[in-house]
Amino acid sequence: MSGPQSRTTGYRERNSTADRALDILGMFGDDVPVITGSQVAARLGVARSTGYRYIQTLIANRYLEEAPGGGFRLGMRLLELARLARRTYGLSEIAVPVLSELAAAVDETVLLTRRVGDLVVCLDRAESQVHRVRISYERGSTLPLNAGASALVLLAWTDPAEARTLLERATLQSFTSSTLTDVDALMARLEQIRDDGFSVTRSELDHDVLGVAAPIRDGEGRVAAAVSVAAVASRISRQGEEEIRRQVCRAAATISDRLAEVDG
Repeated sequence: MSGPQSRTTGYRERNSTADRALDILGMFGDDVPVITGSQVAARLGVARSTGYRYIQTLIANRYLEEAPGGGFRLGMRLLELARLARRTYGLSEIAVPVLSELAAAVDETVLLTRRVGDLVVCLDRAESQVHRVRISYERGSTLPLNAGASALVLLAWTDPAEARTLLERATLQSFTSSTLTDVDALMARLEQIRDDGFSVTRSELDHDVLGVAAPIRDGEGRVAAAVSVAAVASRISRQGEEEIRRQVCRAAATISDRLAEVDG
């Protein structure tokens, strides 16, 4: 059976009131800011009078309201719920699914970090089921600004004057022979990272560890955190490094887009 009758049968198999209300709300999108009663009836496969009853219930509960030019638009109750969601939805909740996907895609350890003053904090991590690497980052651990791909990315998009002040005031530790501790050299490195849009480090924090990091931006375009991959450098080819870099930048963009949706 096809057409409206089959759709009606399908709806009768579901929790009709709740599901139909959700289907009505699901009709809205960037290109559909207003819907009509006729469109609702057609979508639900019901008589127009039945469609209007559902609409009136949503209006009474402030999920819909009449649009000035006719039809119906989303109501203020949804704006209130969106504000509540933004307050209760943190960076980790948004990022963790993407971190897991990235770890599976590159078969390496993935980190989520944020700068707090002159320290970098590891907020979360996702482990590969194939490769594991011993690194200095654990959840809740802090590290100085001058070592590691994540730290450099987070500092790179800090105002240069502030970044220089932070570096000059900090005790710049040398973790390996590749760790940069000279402020001028670090400032030049940060400028290069901004130009590239990502950071790549080799054995600068942990011996034989490749780090690849990219910035995560909030809804206002500010760098709020970083996503990075840590891998054993000696087993990663140049081609493999390029693939990791591509995947890290993609993951950072995905998390940034989701943050913008929450902040919007």
